[in-house]
Amino acid sequence: MAAHAPTAPRRRWGSTVAGLLVLAVMLFPLYWMLNTALQPDSGLLQVDPVPPGLDLSGFTKALTDQGGNLLTSLLVSAGAVVICLAIAAPAAYGLARFGLRGSRTIVFGTLITQMVPGIVVANALYTSYVDLGLVNSYAGLMLADASLGIPFSIVLMRSFMVSIPGEVIEAAEIDGAGPVRVFLRVVLPMSRNALITSGLFAFLFAWSDFMFALTLNTTDDVKPVTLGIYQYIGAHVGDWGSVMAAAVLSAVPAAILLVLAQKYIAAGITGGSVK
Repeated sequence: MAAHAPTAPRRRWGSTVAGLLVLAVMLFPLYWMLNTALQPDSGLLQVDPVPPGLDLSGFTKALTDQGGNLLTSLLVSAGAVVICLAIAAPAAYGLARFGLRGSRTIVFGTLITQMVPGIVVANALYTSYVDLGLVNSYAGLMLADASLGIPFSIVLMRSFMVSIPGEVIEAAEIDGAGPVRVFLRVVLPMSRNALITSGLFAFLFAWSDFMFALTLNTTDDVKPVTLGIYQYIGAHVGDWGSVMAAAVLSAVPAAILLVLAQKYIAAGITGGSVK
């Protein structure tokens, strides 16, 4: 037994080293993006492995050029989250609690919609948006981006709401609460982790959207940061420092939300696995 005792520490060290190597490979593009942003006067092939100093002029220029687009993305993403949760939460509750015939088929069909290529949906929406007057509008882009998160949110929240004890809902009904009040006062507070997780993913889907932003906007009236960076590269192909600075700035809101909501994400994803 003594001869095999050192094996476990070696395995732990080996797993740690392997994990650090994988993490380094995954984070290297982010590091190189930040490194390039801090060297705005260097060409793409002349960037030093380590920035010689903290030159923030690229960030200043990127913020001046892309600040309005960042605000547009924040507004559109926040609106998409509200629309997504307003539709997905009642739908998930109905599928979880009302014993609808064919509910499993509905959930499966909801998952299938995630597999439809985005360009197909964008082209179909464009024709409808022209008729409805939603092209080049905040509301139109919010609705389109919300559709990216609705299927995922329905599936996630349904799996969580199924695990809510039926006795809790029955007790509320005995106290005189109707279906709407039970949903608002009992189900939603108990589904907080799933709601936060769904809202975060809906935000990330909308924040990173490029296909709808490019297809459903023909002017610069509504330009999210993804579309702004795309056009920025074409206009400043020789100024990669500013381009990378704009990319870093666009990643900051999503990174902050992920850090703040990480405990809710873990609880929301695993909450429906235990009843």
